Amino acid sequence: MESIDCRKFCSIGLILGFIMPNNVKGLLTAIGLIIWPGLAFAGVDSGDTAWILTATALVLFMTLPGLALFYAGLVQPKNIVSVLMHNFTIACLMSVLWVVAGYSLAFSGDGAYIGDLGNLFMSAITIDSLSGTIPESLFGAFQMTFAVITPALIIGAYVERIRFSAVLIFSALWLLVDYAPVTHWVWGGGIMADWGVLDFAGGIVVHATAGTAALVCALVVGKRRGFPASVQPPHSPVLTMVGACMLWVGWFGFNGGSALGANGDAGMAILVTHLSAACGAATWAGIEWAKYGKPSVLGIITGMVAGLGTITPASGFVGPAGAVVIGISAGAVCFYATMYIKQTLKIDDSLDVMPVHGVGGILGTLAVAVFASSELGLFSGQGLDNTIGAQLAIQAQGILAAVAYTAVVTYIIFKVISVLTGGIRVNEDEESQGLDIVSHNERGYDI
Repeated sequence: MESIDCRKFCSIGLILGFIMPNNVKGLLTAIGLIIWPGLAFAGVDSGDTAWILTATALVLFMTLPGLALFYAGLVQPKNIVSVLMHNFTIACLMSVLWVVAGYSLAFSGDGAYIGDLGNLFMSAITIDSLSGTIPESLFGAFQMTFAVITPALIIGAYVERIRFSAVLIFSALWLLVDYAPVTHWVWGGGIMADWGVLDFAGGIVVHATAGTAALVCALVVGKRRGFPASVQPPHSPVLTMVGACMLWVGWFGFNGGSALGANGDAGMAILVTHLSAACGAATWAGIEWAKYGKPSVLGIITGMVAGLGTITPASGFVGPAGAVVIGISAGAVCFYATMYIKQTLKIDDSLDVMPVHGVGGILGTLAVAVFASSELGLFSGQGLDNTIGAQLAIQAQGILAAVAYTAVVTYIIFKVISVLTGGIRVNEDEESQGLDIVSHNERGYDI
């Protein structure tokens, strides 16, 4: 008697299962899994996996080199190396800490406020572990890129005056004590998930937390020497433009990848992301043109970033028309928020992290409750389980909780660092000399 080809047997069984009743289908599937265990891992979808692999690379591209170049062009020439170093080092340090404990704290366990340590070093993940239709190792890597860029955004609040050691200690503690818990609240099955908070790609988790931390950083670290009167303008709008373009492209992975599959949600997220960025850029430039007589490169790209940050929490829930409104709102609201923080409050959030990312993330998180509704005609989104008013209250509750927690935690961390390092910022002579030489003994330019 000829030996039976198990794979052929299982394949035939599975094919027959599609045309037979459910009880027979279940029996055939069970037999197939017993004889050919490899079928147990057929839940991996190659299309979804390929897209999230790409999205992971795109989000890392946002930080290195996107955000690094964006910020580098905004500082004085004597501080460009320090800003590049901050971005690169944070990317390295956050990646390691995410694997060691961050991922476990964010996505393990069923606690309301924090995960557990059952997955230290991602030890529970095997080559066959799944997260939906993609390998869990890939899901962890994708989330790692978010954990990298969020502390990197905060760099913009303290550039040109902070000790390098303080940057490292702050970023490490902040990731574990602030970012990981808030991520668990929203995406890890924690308390905000129970509330019903909608945050598709990080309006609360990334932008509201980074913006709030940046504002606290700016207040604790203090103003740059001579702010605002004698602070020099950005030294290289060209570098900043290059970095901004990289951010725009990379953001497709940020928002589209958050669908965790190659599907309609990803497609719509990419479409609305692009629309909001374009509308935010045009609105900011238009306001500048009307107010000052000329639009600026720095203005139009800042408006673009505002549009991107604002659409992020809404990108998986709204439609194209809603995205246009969100983008226009982002350009206008974030422009005036920037003016208010810098000119009225005199707070030196040097590269406008709070008014652009923080305010944008908060605005977008609230906008979800409106434009996700399926009852707005042309401006309808994918639908809400609640009324607009009820969802708006849930979104506001989530924002307040995250902002308050982040503000307190960030302040405490800086006070601890001040004790550990003997001071957060460099002295006046070092600040005048520039952090490139003081912190790294290198120059970005031969000056």
